[in-house]
Amino acid sequence: MFFPISKLAWFLLVPSTFVLVLVAFGLLVALRWRRSGLGIAAAGSVLALLAAFSPAATLLLRPLEDRFPAFHGDGRPVDGVIMLGGGEETLISAYREQPAFSGAGERIMALSLLARTYPQARLVFSGGSARLAMPPPGEREADVVKRTLPWLGIPVDRVALEGRSRNTRENALFTKDLMQPKPGERWLLVTSAVHMPRAVGCFRAAGFPVEAFPVDYQTGGPGAPWTGPRTAAEGLQTFDTALREWVGLAVYYFTGRIPNLFPAP
Repeated sequence: MFFPISKLAWFLLVPSTFVLVLVAFGLLVALRWRRSGLGIAAAGSVLALLAAFSPAATLLLRPLEDRFPAFHGDGRPVDGVIMLGGGEETLISAYREQPAFSGAGERIMALSLLARTYPQARLVFSGGSARLAMPPPGEREADVVKRTLPWLGIPVDRVALEGRSRNTRENALFTKDLMQPKPGERWLLVTSAVHMPRAVGCFRAAGFPVEAFPVDYQTGGPGAPWTGPRTAAEGLQTFDTALREWVGLAVYYFTGRIPNLFPAP
């Protein structure tokens, strides 16, 4: 029941939705109790503006993105590379019959780079669907990646495709079951930098040691100037992403899905 409950809870509490609902609720209340309703609507508006245009999202993102340093090859061999799903537009890809990504495209770019850098490494993609009902074959994240591999010059049969997982915990469990890693092997984990702490924690909990290969940075890191979002929608989306990861870390830790509240290298 964890998966459907978590999806429903986040749908209701996602900041960009919550503040708009709060404003709408306040306006409805104002029809009967003008002062109280307008106060609620004003509070929702202020929260929306702070989330969209203040440095709050950047302040929340940077500790997550800086938790695991960027990977630099040290000459040692790599036995395997794991790429987690994220950003694949499954329905568009299925109906247009070509790969479609809305974001986090750096993940598949990293897989292509690592496939060439470590030609002997085993490659695996893990990602099914975050929808409540698992879609039919052809409409999963793994199906989008399968369509993408020929575009990158990677033979499809070189990449193991895990298309059942619905969340990060299942990514770790199903990937371990599929790949059967041996003790002492070196595996790289490719996912967005903001998601890396929770992802590494899940793989550790599954007994699958991995090294982080973070990509898809959304902040400039320590010392970089804050430039602010280009639009309110961009600011709200960034705030949603940051808060979702912090909430995800807390929920995964207190439900025993990761061994530490804030996993580190």
